[in-house]
Amino acid sequence: MNELNDNGGVLERAAMKAGMDEKTARKYVRAGQGPKQLKKPHTWQTREDPIEAIWPEAKRRLEGAPGLEAQALFKELLKQRPDAANPRALRTFQRRVARWRRKHGPDHEVSFPQDRQPGQSMQLDWTNGNQLGVTIAGEPYEHLLCHGVLPYSNAEWATLCQSESTSSLIAGSQAAYAEFGGVTEELQTDRSSTATHQLRKGQSARGYNKRYLALCDHLKVEPITINRDSPDENGDVESLNGHLKRRLEQMLLLRGSRDFENEEAYAAFVEGCCREINAERGERFLEEKGHLRPLPPTRFPDYEEVTARVSCFATTCIKKHPYSVPARLIGAVVQAFASEKEVVIRYDHEEVARHPRRSSQGHVDYHHVIQWLARKPGAFAHYRHREDMFPQLVFRQAHSRLAAAEPGKADQYYLRVLLLAHEIGEDSVAHALGELLRKGTLPGPDAVKALLAAPKANTIQIGPFHPSLAGYDRLLKEVAS
Repeated sequence: MNELNDNGGVLERAAMKAGMDEKTARKYVRAGQGPKQLKKPHTWQTREDPIEAIWPEAKRRLEGAPGLEAQALFKELLKQRPDAANPRALRTFQRRVARWRRKHGPDHEVSFPQDRQPGQSMQLDWTNGNQLGVTIAGEPYEHLLCHGVLPYSNAEWATLCQSESTSSLIAGSQAAYAEFGGVTEELQTDRSSTATHQLRKGQSARGYNKRYLALCDHLKVEPITINRDSPDENGDVESLNGHLKRRLEQMLLLRGSRDFENEEAYAAFVEGCCREINAERGERFLEEKGHLRPLPPTRFPDYEEVTARVSCFATTCIKKHPYSVPARLIGAVVQAFASEKEVVIRYDHEEVARHPRRSSQGHVDYHHVIQWLARKPGAFAHYRHREDMFPQLVFRQAHSRLAAAEPGKADQYYLRVLLLAHEIGEDSVAHALGELLRKGTLPGPDAVKALLAAPKANTIQIGPFHPSLAGYDRLLKEVAS
């Protein structure tokens, strides 16, 4: 049509310039429409319908159970009538089911876009990170990600934690606010977590717990809770939970390894991923940062102080789990500071023990009890904290070797070895045990003592290096000449 206008309405010349047959050009001019408008929809079949015989039964099944997946239904129909349809017609069947659902199926859930205000709120949630398959120094690392999201810009931040606790919420929310550079007006969480609420049996009312309210008061934020069984109200963070883990999965694949030297290295990896994501938020994130309120001058303590008495087991109960202290403190009242990652125990303002925090169990340090346990070796077989008496893998291997060779005295011999680790040093004894196991020698206490007492091989003494500068002076003269 453009060529027709440019060539004074001469159809033959316009068709030739457009690369079109004159008869075809005349057809479009008379109709006043192009090829797309004149093309008739393809409504006829060019081959025999491969699912015609099973489609009536498929419709009946779909009407009774609209949630049936097309692939599962197709396989079931083929089992009943294997000769009625071509097994390779799955895609045809899936398209037919999709068309039927659009005409006769149930409505899909409708989402409602929200108008978010910059700096108004941060949504916080926990998501399981175990599916990432991360290992720390070769050992599986079970963890959660405490995930905070700013709904206006979708900027996000995640911290590693072991449980959905108030301590992890305090650490995670403050880390997110510190990264964002300010505080929102509201902090939004769900209502089913003991991290924020007091959940008691037989009571429908759920109030905020005191530590969470103290955190909100310190940050000057308003605590907001979504309605019960309404995770869509926390939709931004719920959606980005999956997005963050997919991003981490891709970065782990590119890294070529899921093993990290320590927890700090893995935490830095997660932080780097979050910073890359936030950099992609661009101007919207920068705009929201301008609406955040200033951070408080001090950080809210992410530990909980607990006062408890030391039992006759040389342990004290902290957050319903036992942690050991030196036996001399039996009967004393101690102060414990329980954070997300560790428990620090003090007596008279002096630190007496430090343990890793475990969400499902406590921890007993063998240094605190081994002197008494070595005197009572019969108690070792059924000791409640027996697993804590194997500080390294090589110690467990040594006990297994002793049990195979001396089943009646294995516990006694092993406890004497562990006493040596307490007195001489764990790493030295572990090295000796490894050497004895490699040689096939029974790793008993006498063998360990003898190996540790053996003189070390002579080492070559290397004297100090005194370089001569004369050679450099000659080289400079040669270059200058």
